[in-house]
Amino acid sequence: MRRVVLASAAFLAAATVARAAPPPASAFGRAPAVVDAEISPNGQRIAILGGTSEQRVVSIATIDQPGLPILQLGSVEGVGIRWAGDDFVLARIAFWENDGPGYRVERNVVVTAQAKAIARLLEADTLSRALTSQPVYRVTSEGRPQAMVRGLVERGSMSNSWDTRLKRKDEDFVFTLMKADPATGKGVMVDRGTPDTVSWAVDAQGRPRARLDVDQLNHRVSVFGKAGGKGQWRMVWEGKSFASRRHYFGYSEATDSIYLGHGDTLVARRLSDGAETPVGKTSGGPSLRLVWDEHTDALLGLSTGAEKPTIEWLDAEVGAAHATLTRAFKGRDVALTSWSRDRSRFLARVSAPASPAVWYLYDRGRKEISPIGEEYPELNGAELGTTRWISYKARDGLDIPAYLTLPPGARPGVKPPLVVLPHGGPTSRDEYDFDFLAQFLATRGYAVLQPQFRGSWGFGAAFEAAGKGEWGGKMQTDLQDGVLALAKEGQVDPGRVCIVGASFGGYSALAGAALYPDAYRCAASIAGISDLGQLQLDEGLTPGQKNPHIEELREELGATSSARIAAHSPARNAAAVEVPVLLIHGDQDNVVDIKQSELMVERLKAAGKPHEFIVLKGENHYLTRSATRTQTLEALEVFLAKHLPVN
Repeated sequence: MRRVVLASAAFLAAATVARAAPPPASAFGRAPAVVDAEISPNGQRIAILGGTSEQRVVSIATIDQPGLPILQLGSVEGVGIRWAGDDFVLARIAFWENDGPGYRVERNVVVTAQAKAIARLLEADTLSRALTSQPVYRVTSEGRPQAMVRGLVERGSMSNSWDTRLKRKDEDFVFTLMKADPATGKGVMVDRGTPDTVSWAVDAQGRPRARLDVDQLNHRVSVFGKAGGKGQWRMVWEGKSFASRRHYFGYSEATDSIYLGHGDTLVARRLSDGAETPVGKTSGGPSLRLVWDEHTDALLGLSTGAEKPTIEWLDAEVGAAHATLTRAFKGRDVALTSWSRDRSRFLARVSAPASPAVWYLYDRGRKEISPIGEEYPELNGAELGTTRWISYKARDGLDIPAYLTLPPGARPGVKPPLVVLPHGGPTSRDEYDFDFLAQFLATRGYAVLQPQFRGSWGFGAAFEAAGKGEWGGKMQTDLQDGVLALAKEGQVDPGRVCIVGASFGGYSALAGAALYPDAYRCAASIAGISDLGQLQLDEGLTPGQKNPHIEELREELGATSSARIAAHSPARNAAAVEVPVLLIHGDQDNVVDIKQSELMVERLKAAGKPHEFIVLKGENHYLTRSATRTQTLEALEVFLAKHLPVN
């Protein structure tokens, strides 16, 4: 197979020989060397957002030509990258800004095809600079490419101030749809939202076609449409809860329809008359993922799956390209991330639990597949754990799916110590992908169980709904039932189990120690929640503060009586803890406040319970910095070696 020139761009590490000793924590803890990549519409160039967390870079590779222009972005978080026509790239970065309370701010840096930074979108707009996030909804494809991006304007009352840095009582603001010129970064307003407006969908000319509104006061989600991009806004769909927002998948100009999940069925609702048409044969409703064509806005496929994604392709041409790559990379998940307008060249991200992701260029005409970058180059050739998909019965009879990863070289009949690793969310799921934390633990000799407890996303509407109000309840016992099932099969010793988790998984770890003190030998929480009552105060669940994301969290919690909050809050039950607890938290976490861990530490200390507390300096909720990710892994390794030794 011929290798294109860009593969020599130092994104690929030389193959290494698997060693007897496991790879160091830094090999797992490094921030991915490739964050995102996209091929230009004309198929001639590839933009890559990568590097290290200390020095993120944008590289622009021209296929079949030498040279790799690189732009250094500094120590910022890389979020994503996309082309704005064939001459400009939008690099989405994030950074921390201390303006009283800390803010994570996302910005779109405009980069030329020669890797020169020339502007930031809407940087000249004083009010729009106050936004913490400026999502780009679409890049127009008719005429000179323009970026359709969210802006801000002063007007009336605004209930969406949670997404800005503006806290002044005497001024209110609404989101706007802006058309920004990548060449200058300057924008003009195309549409002014209402106080409830969250986002827009636009057509190839930049005309708004659909608008999403979230009414926090009445817990209502609405979609408004303009058939053919003309006339006034008209409501075309309404949901009666914040969770119903997940039933709205988006808009397609190709059909001039919005796409909705009705139960487990996907339907297209036409803007002109509201007529609905079922789409595809795949069930899943809000658990589906849709594959869109970035160039035409057409719906191409429906993705669902248990162990790994399965795609029902509605477009035969793109489906054939995916099938070719799936055959070439048997046993791994192939995600088509972008393609040229003429569909002659595709970019794909290829991964599996024991195969860290590698990005490839597929040239259909030449029938060539060429690597362009590895996310974890230091793990090239390393021996990793073996992951398989299992299912077990919860105590009430519900089937719970899970990933089970065994240590490298695990021998039949030998029972390794087990780490239960619940995911965050909780309306989320683990994926058929490389998980740096699970594999790190596996290479240290631990079996790792990742239950997809009730309430997890991706297993149907009924399974997701079963998690409502079950924080600390059935969602928690689903984890323990997984341990019991493995023990019954003789795979693990139920007396040699610890629980580790991040975010909601951190809550589960603390709840496991405090609410079910006989279930585990130790518990480790990373950015976890310890007090449900404090969580509501932290997140603004008080009169006048109406963050829809947090209101949705309130819906997930169910009834929030003071007695129930106390019964399911680990911090309020710290006296019941009988095992060592490790807490790790970033001091720049704006998702789960570090006060949650500080409160748990305070209560554990008052009760005389063994615990350790590590503050990650300069780290956010998502562990995006290599140094602090590695620090977290090293602390876990020491903690588990002490309280759950392998030998």
